Amino acid sequence: MSGERTAGETARRAGALGKYRTILGRYVLPQRKLMLGLTLLLFMSIGLQLVNPQIIRYFIDNAQGSGSLRPLYTAAILFIGFSVVQQIVSVSAAYLSENLGWKTTNKLRADLAEHCLSLDMSFHKTQTSGSLIERVDGDVNALANFFSSFIIHMAGNAMLMLGILILLFRENLWVGLVMTAFVIGAILLIQWIRKFTVPVWTKWRALSAEFYGFIGEHLEGTEDTRANGAAGYVMNRYYGLTRRMLPVRIRAFFGFFLMWGTTIFVFAVGNAAAFIVCAVLWRHGALSIGGIYMVFYYTELLAKPIEQIRTQLEDLQKADASLVRVQNLLETEPLIKDGPGAPLPKGPLGVHIQNLSFAYEPEEAPTLQQLDFRLEPGQTLGLLGRTGSGKSTLARLLLRFYDPQHGAVRLGGTDIRQCRLHELRSSVAMVTQNIEIMEGTVRDNLTLFDDRIPDERIMAVLVEVGLGEWFRGMADGLDTQLASGGGSLSAGEAQLLAFARVFLTDPGLVILDEASSRLDPLTESRIEAAITKLLQERTCIIIAHRLSTVQRADRILILEDGRILEEGPRRELADNPDSRFSRMLAVGLEEVLA
Repeated sequence: MSGERTAGETARRAGALGKYRTILGRYVLPQRKLMLGLTLLLFMSIGLQLVNPQIIRYFIDNAQGSGSLRPLYTAAILFIGFSVVQQIVSVSAAYLSENLGWKTTNKLRADLAEHCLSLDMSFHKTQTSGSLIERVDGDVNALANFFSSFIIHMAGNAMLMLGILILLFRENLWVGLVMTAFVIGAILLIQWIRKFTVPVWTKWRALSAEFYGFIGEHLEGTEDTRANGAAGYVMNRYYGLTRRMLPVRIRAFFGFFLMWGTTIFVFAVGNAAAFIVCAVLWRHGALSIGGIYMVFYYTELLAKPIEQIRTQLEDLQKADASLVRVQNLLETEPLIKDGPGAPLPKGPLGVHIQNLSFAYEPEEAPTLQQLDFRLEPGQTLGLLGRTGSGKSTLARLLLRFYDPQHGAVRLGGTDIRQCRLHELRSSVAMVTQNIEIMEGTVRDNLTLFDDRIPDERIMAVLVEVGLGEWFRGMADGLDTQLASGGGSLSAGEAQLLAFARVFLTDPGLVILDEASSRLDPLTESRIEAAITKLLQERTCIIIAHRLSTVQRADRILILEDGRILEEGPRRELADNPDSRFSRMLAVGLEEVLA
C-alpha cells in the first residue's frame, strides 16, 4: 500500500515538473536576452553582498588597534562604494525582472484569449464570461511573480546562501556547521508547511472564478433583474457565494501567515544559535570582535534569501493552483476543428442538407431529425416554424458552430466539415436580431478589423443600406468611436450596420435570422431595397415570423419539432389550399406560429 502511495506521489511530482517545464519553455525561455541580463546582475549582487561583511570585519578589527587611520578610511570608502553599486544593481535587476514577467504574462494572456475564441459553442455554453475573464486575467496575474524569473531568483538565493555558508566554514568549522543546520532546518520546515496550503489555494481560485462569473452574468442583466423584481434572489445567491468563499479564504491566508510566522521564529532561532556559538568561540579566543560582527551580519543576511525563498514558495503555491487551471484551459480541445481545406466555389452557394439529425447534448432528444432538402444556388428559402422548432439551430449548423451527429451539410457540393473554418465563415454570413456593437470606430465595427477593405467601399455600402445621412452626421467620419453595446445607436441603426457588414464580406450564402424583428415599419421599408441588392446573385435563408419577410422567398420550408413538416416552391404551396403555408397566409403567419 505504501509502495502504491510512493508511486502515485512520484507520478504526481513528475507531472508537476512537466507542467512547469512546459510553461517555462514556452513563455520564459524565449526571453533569453532579458534572462541573461538578469542573471549577470544577480551574480554581481551576490558578490557585493558577500564582500561587504568582510570589509566591515576588517574595519572593526583594525579600529581596535593604534595604527594608521588610512586603512579605516579605505575600508569605509569601499563599503560605501560597494553599497551604492549594490543598490544600483538591485534596482536594475528589479526592472529586468518585472519586464520579463510583463512580457511573458502578456503573451500567455494573448494565447489564452486566442484559444478561447477558437473553442466551439458547446464550450462557451458551459462557461460564463466572468469565469473566463478570471481564468484569462486573474489566474495569469497569479503567475506574474512565477514568470518574473522564478528559477533565476531561486538559483540566485541558493547561491547566496551557499556562498555565505562557505565563508562561515572558512571562518570557523563550528560556525559553519551550526548555520548549515539552521538553513537546512528552515527550508525543510517551510517546504513541509507549503504542501498543506496548495490544495486550499486551488480551491480558492476555482471559487473566485465562479464568483466573478456570477458577478459578470448579473451585471449584464441588471435591467432585467430590476424590472422583474429579482434583486433579492440575486443578492441571496451573492451572500451564499461569499459565505462559501470566506472559510476557504481564511484557510488560505492561515497558510500564508503560518509560513510567515514560521520564518520569524526560524530567524530568531538562527540569531540565538549564532549568539551562543560566537560567545563560546570568543571566550576561547577563536573569534575576534570583527569576526563576531561578521558572523551576525552573515546570519542576518541569511534571513534575506530564506525570506525570499519563502515568498517565492508562496507565489509557487498560488501559481500551482493557477497553473493547473491555465493548463486545463489550454489543453481543452475544440470539438469543431478545421477540415483539410476543401475549397468552396465562388458566387451563390447551393445548400444540401442530407439526412441530418442533431442534438445539443448526446443524452437529450434531437433538436433536428432526419432533415433532407436542397436549395439551388441563387434561390431564397423562407424557413418557418414555431419557437423551438429548430430554425436557429439549422443556421448554426450551416456556420459550423456545431456538427451534426448524423448526416451532412453541403455547400456548393462540398461537405463543410472538409473546409477550413475561416473560409467557411467568410462565405456564409448571418444577421440576427441581436447585433453586437464593439467599442471601437465605425470602421472597426463594419470591417471587424480587416484593414484590407478600403474606406471608399465602406462609405458606398453605408449609402446602399440607407445609412448615408446617419454617416454624414458623424463628426469624425469612419473614425467616430462607438460605445460597447451600441448605446448611441437605435435598434434600427444597429441592424442596418449589421447588413452593411454582410455587404462588405460578400458571402455566397446569407442567413437572416429574424433580422428585421426589431425594426419599425419605417426602418424596415428603408432596408428592403438594400436586402434586394444584397440577395442578388446570392443564396439566402430567411428565418422569420413576419409574413412580409418571406414574400421574396423562392421556396418555403416549415419545421415542427425538429422535422420537416412541409417544403416546396412558395407559389405552389400558396396556391394549394391543403398546404400548411396556404393556411398561414389565410389566417396570418404571426397567429399560426404563436
